[in-house]
Amino acid sequence: MRTLLISYDLSKPHRNKHVLAQEIMGLGVRWARPLEQTWYVSTERDEIEVEAKLAALLDADDGMLIQAVSEEAVLSNAQVRWFRQRRADTGSAETTNVIAFPVISAPPAQAELPLEDMGDSAAA
Repeated sequence: MRTLLISYDLSKPHRNKHVLAQEIMGLGVRWARPLEQTWYVSTERDEIEVEAKLAALLDADDGMLIQAVSEEAVLSNAQVRWFRQRRADTGSAETTNVIAFPVISAPPAQAELPLEDMGDSAAA
């Protein structure tokens, strides 16, 4: 299994962005979309296969980047939330398609510190 980064720039996004998104989500076993036009896909396919599948959805003036990457990344004002491919209910105990980022419990509540009277120090 490999992770591919797929990023694109569509000259007419209203025309085919939803179809392109559906195709990308169907490429592998899981996907993430940290930015509007940037995707991570875990798949058995290589870059050439993915490009061949998606190229038919692009216009002549659209651009696309497909690159194999490691799962480590640095993100700023973005997050990666992995989703599994949607499948028919198989009776599995696992009912969600979200498979990353375990829930972290909130830190214990702490009492608020009292405000000190600053009247005497302000006059000094």
